[in-house]
Amino acid sequence: MDGLITFALIAFLFALLGSGLWIGLALLGVGWLGMELFTARPAGDAMAVTIWGSSSSWTLTALPMFLWMGEILFRTKLSEDMFKGLAPWLEKLPGRLLHTNVIGCTIFAAVSGSSAATCATIGKITLPELKKRGYPEAITIGTLAGAGTLGLLIPPSIIMIVYGVAAEVSIAKLFIGGVLPGIMLATLFMGWIVVWALLHPDAIPPATERTTFVQKLAASRNLIPIVLLIGLVLGSIYVGVATATEAAALGVVGSLILAAFQGSLNWKTFHDSLLGATRLYCMIALILAGSAFLTLSMGYLGLPRHLAEWIGSLGLTPFWLLFGLMIFYIILGCFLDGISMVVLTIAVIQPTIVAAGIDLIWFGIFLVVVVEMAQITPPVGFNLFVLQGMTDKQITWLAKQAMPAFFLMVAAVGLLYAVPEIVTWLPSQMIG
Repeated sequence: MDGLITFALIAFLFALLGSGLWIGLALLGVGWLGMELFTARPAGDAMAVTIWGSSSSWTLTALPMFLWMGEILFRTKLSEDMFKGLAPWLEKLPGRLLHTNVIGCTIFAAVSGSSAATCATIGKITLPELKKRGYPEAITIGTLAGAGTLGLLIPPSIIMIVYGVAAEVSIAKLFIGGVLPGIMLATLFMGWIVVWALLHPDAIPPATERTTFVQKLAASRNLIPIVLLIGLVLGSIYVGVATATEAAALGVVGSLILAAFQGSLNWKTFHDSLLGATRLYCMIALILAGSAFLTLSMGYLGLPRHLAEWIGSLGLTPFWLLFGLMIFYIILGCFLDGISMVVLTIAVIQPTIVAAGIDLIWFGIFLVVVVEMAQITPPVGFNLFVLQGMTDKQITWLAKQAMPAFFLMVAAVGLLYAVPEIVTWLPSQMIG
């Protein structure tokens, strides 16, 4: 009977989501219905307590701060300066300026936290530049689609904060744990560009200009502000002088100083960045509140316990458990955004992960990489939506160009499983 009730509520939830109702409201509505009809606890009282508890977390304060930092930098000349600083160093590398997509996204991801913002910001500068210089459109857009997902993996990451709050694990350790996997994935993307360029030597236009080593060093001064900001945010967490929330506040101050230094800071920039961050945070906060209440409701109905017992009865090894979860999240990602995927499932999945002896920090990074795959899979691939708005291409065509990046992420998951120290080593070295 409990299983039938749970199935009916989940079916109702997907019906609401399919209707276009806001995700947070759909979660709250299904949670309220389940608690009101099938439990003895007053639904209104439980909803008030749960929403207040989920939204008043001190740890969650880092989220709007990092969102604001990304919004401020989104409105500066940062991406243009990055292109100027990186381009001279890529003249002799196979694929040449195609690598600016990956390196630019890697650098911007370290101060953004959002996949969509990373993809849009870097795409605004690289797509017109690469098109003007004669680079093939398909590989240009495909590499940008894949590299844009690094905004989720390289700290500070919005989805890591959401996972850390939901799973009650250290956000600082999650941030540091994402550094090496982020670099590894960026290297895989660059390796693919090198292989593609060697297989299609005539498709890459010749270098239009040669720069001396001194000129390259001079151009690199454009990278100094962003490197300093990354060092301020991540360095303060790594050496133990700041929590993730305090580092977020430092990042906001640093980005305001950077915007002022570049001449981009005025009342309109300040107002627009603050309003943009507020809108995005309100959307995420509503989803988190709805998820917390739905999780409580499902807990009263016994769903987490029943699911954990069912998975436990299958006798899966950690490998097959993770493989099954990867397939599950890839399918789920075809219909939901990454944050919704995490908050909807983590309370149910976490007991099984703990019982299997899987480290929650490692699982958090594994989950982020899998969610990255969902960013470039139709019909709900947020990076594909961003690129569609920038290029007017069909989603199916964009997904086809991003397919190599998808398989590289699958390979990255395999590497993380084979060598878990890629995730766990840096957090174990943290001070404090």
